[in-house]
Amino acid sequence: MKKNLLGLALLSAVGFSQAAAAQEFDDRWYISGTLGVLGTDDDRLVSNSELYGVGIGKRLSENFGLELTYDQASPTVDIDPINGDTHWDLNSVFLNARYYFTKDGRAWDPYLVGGLGATEHDIADGDITGTEWAAKLGAGLETDRRKRVDFRVEAGVRYDSHTETLRAGDRIFEFGPFMDFYAAASILVKLGDLAAPVVAAPTCDTLDGDNDGVNDCNDKCPNSEAGQTIGADGCPVKLSIDLKGVNFDFNKATLRPDAVVILDEAVAVLAKYPELRVEVAGHTDLCGKDTYNQGLSQRRAQTVYDYLTGKGIDAGRLAGPNGYGESRPLEATEQTSPACKSETNRRTELNVQN
Repeated sequence: MKKNLLGLALLSAVGFSQAAAAQEFDDRWYISGTLGVLGTDDDRLVSNSELYGVGIGKRLSENFGLELTYDQASPTVDIDPINGDTHWDLNSVFLNARYYFTKDGRAWDPYLVGGLGATEHDIADGDITGTEWAAKLGAGLETDRRKRVDFRVEAGVRYDSHTETLRAGDRIFEFGPFMDFYAAASILVKLGDLAAPVVAAPTCDTLDGDNDGVNDCNDKCPNSEAGQTIGADGCPVKLSIDLKGVNFDFNKATLRPDAVVILDEAVAVLAKYPELRVEVAGHTDLCGKDTYNQGLSQRRAQTVYDYLTGKGIDAGRLAGPNGYGESRPLEATEQTSPACKSETNRRTELNVQN
């Protein structure tokens, strides 16, 4: 009969097997080994006994698990005055369901357990045998460490529906059903390795294919080049540096105080955008000869160029300095004095090159 119970255990384990999927809990199959104490019902007229067991199971979800167990106890019968060592062998198979409570980072995971199964009875080495249904209810604590070995402690009650009539000499004893108590500790050995964690496929809001600082979902220009100034939509924007205030006195190439303020703002912009390259271009008004104005515009451009490099702007980012003389006026004036004296035309510009 013991062989039949063990065979039933193995067949049942195969019956509810299923493929393991990667979960946020340890869902590997495990083999358990149990050692405990069976506190027998007083009506059995037997002593308490050690309890040994093995099992196979797994968690099906974070809060629910199933386990098939086989256990054995052999309490000594207290009513056998002849032999004095007659045992009541109890061999049980249970299908146990456990409900685990949320761990919240605790080292031990509390749970409730309920089980249904059958118990085989063998008294006096086969003189009395039988198999009846049984049930159990208990509570326990179990580790979920995602390692090869976990541990469990559990206690509860076991209901045994067995009834028996036993004759000892001229005395007749009627037994059952019984309510036994148990307490046990188990070691759980996990089979195989944990499933690899499922890595979510990257989405466009986490990708930046052209490394321009705008994610691919919002990037309307996905092929930006290094050095370009990029707007919120991922497209290059024309960055202007307003130097309209960098004007010069008539026939002068020295910076005025108001021009220094404007140039300091330009230095801040160039420092913020280290990839930005600009041309330093000087201009004059329409007064004077072309050749003189050409040289004057060159000196004005040089003055601004020297100021920028003196503030730490790398010369490699500055094209020029280039003087354009009177060839590019912003406002048309006569070429005779005083109409030709246009402060607007006496200027130096920074023209963005990229």
